[in-house]
Amino acid sequence: MKPLLTAAIPAAILAAGLAASPASAQAAAPGGLYVGALAGYEGIDVEAADGSASASADAAVYGVTAGYDLSLGSAFVGVEGEYSTSGGSTEFPASFGGARDGLEADGQYYLGARAGFAVTPGIAAYGKLGYTSLDTSAFTSAGSLGELEGNADGIRFGGGVQVQLPGPLEARLEYRRSSYKDLNDGTFGDASTDQVVAGVGLRF
Repeated sequence: MKPLLTAAIPAAILAAGLAASPASAQAAAPGGLYVGALAGYEGIDVEAADGSASASADAAVYGVTAGYDLSLGSAFVGVEGEYSTSGGSTEFPASFGGARDGLEADGQYYLGARAGFAVTPGIAAYGKLGYTSLDTSAFTSAGSLGELEGNADGIRFGGGVQVQLPGPLEARLEYRRSSYKDLNDGTFGDASTDQVVAGVGLRF
């Protein structure tokens, strides 16, 4: 994802929330259990363990999420879990000296906390932080070696806005960034993903 866009999205979300915060005292924050589906854009960046090469790729991402929010009047806190997949595939340049020259992102798992406040009746802004794990497959372009499966632990942070729809439905727009270390047991170095997703959920 382009750096300016990466920086602009969370800044815009925060600015919108702060500008509307005087109204939050009259609005109730969401609460209860929810499940949902999401889809959007993912940019993945990978760096070789020795720092000699880097690669990036863009892909569509989609997944499912579930969680629980505790309403505290005009604010809320909650826990959330998510599984998403994108299939983003990166290839290092020919100058890279590793035995494998590409990395494909498979599933991402996330478990974390979030907190936010009601901006207006039916609209809330929030931030999130938690643990994430990335499944990967390292490959060679020529196919001379089989795929090498692996995973890496990381941390995710982000923020977004959610809107109450008719009945128990709600929608959200969210930006999040995940950072990972030592992919495929050090075969590859570090990776990061930037995602912008939209989702629809059902609150109980």
